[in-house]
Amino acid sequence: MSDRRHPPIEPHATGRLDVGDGHSLHYEVSGNPAGKPAVLLHGGPGSGSSPGTRRQFDPARYRIVQFDQRNAGRSTPWAGQPEVDLSTNTTPHLVADLERLRAHLGIERWLVHGGSWGVTLGLAYAQAHPERVTELVLGAITSGDRWLLHWITRDMGRVFPREWERFRDHLPPAERDGDLAAAYSRLLHDPDPAVRAAAAHEWCRWEDTHVSLAGGFTPDLSGADPAFQLCFARLVTHYWGNGCFLDDGQLLRNAHRLAGIPGVLVHGRLDVSGPLDVAWQLHRAWAGSQLVVLDDAGHGGGSMGDAVTAALDRFAAGG
Repeated sequence: MSDRRHPPIEPHATGRLDVGDGHSLHYEVSGNPAGKPAVLLHGGPGSGSSPGTRRQFDPARYRIVQFDQRNAGRSTPWAGQPEVDLSTNTTPHLVADLERLRAHLGIERWLVHGGSWGVTLGLAYAQAHPERVTELVLGAITSGDRWLLHWITRDMGRVFPREWERFRDHLPPAERDGDLAAAYSRLLHDPDPAVRAAAAHEWCRWEDTHVSLAGGFTPDLSGADPAFQLCFARLVTHYWGNGCFLDDGQLLRNAHRLAGIPGVLVHGRLDVSGPLDVAWQLHRAWAGSQLVVLDDAGHGGGSMGDAVTAALDRFAAGG
């Protein structure tokens, strides 16, 4: 398979931004300082930014901004710490952080790119501040709606019954019929470090299961460092257990606010945990969007990276 990504590059600027509530965000800027501004939103929530994702941008034509969202990556306080308080980590907080970072860097408008959770955050930001967004390039479309969270934590048991029973049965019997994300969140904040670690590992095993329908998928979360697993699982369950801090159906209902913003939606047909109709309904509601459906991709993988890079190259060229 071809690899359209651009060569690896290192940041030319790094920094920290105090966004209040005791939070300090790590950010870095790479590419052309005079290039087209773009911000890259990592997934999870809780994955943190990574050097490889900026390779989708042409460094000669883009000024690429990356940052670690609250409590993730190199931002502090870190969600892997036992005493972490997540009460000031919500979608509205992250949207406000994006605006603070944009102003701090002296950027008037920027392209927004995100994948998976980064899609949900990118849509929430663009709908709140459409005047600050030049284009959107989104991969593995998610919405944060309650039905989709239920789909991932319960309905996927019909596709992966053995794995789902293990995922469910790690919880105390009294917790198995309720909100599984919220129940896992309680275990992930248990005073006993062994309880926390076991819950984080089981959550990550399930994450690796439900995104892996495409052939050739290599699990990465279940083999990750236990401290990263705890950070990741805490943040995901914090968001999912609270409906991603969005009104149900909000992003689709407010899609009209994106009118006039060009966008590309890239989605894998094999993405069983993120059904294609999420992307389809958004595309229908968002005038000016283009939907690219990939027959060889799931929740990533396949030709998704190439399709995202092609869209970014086109917008860099003014197309």
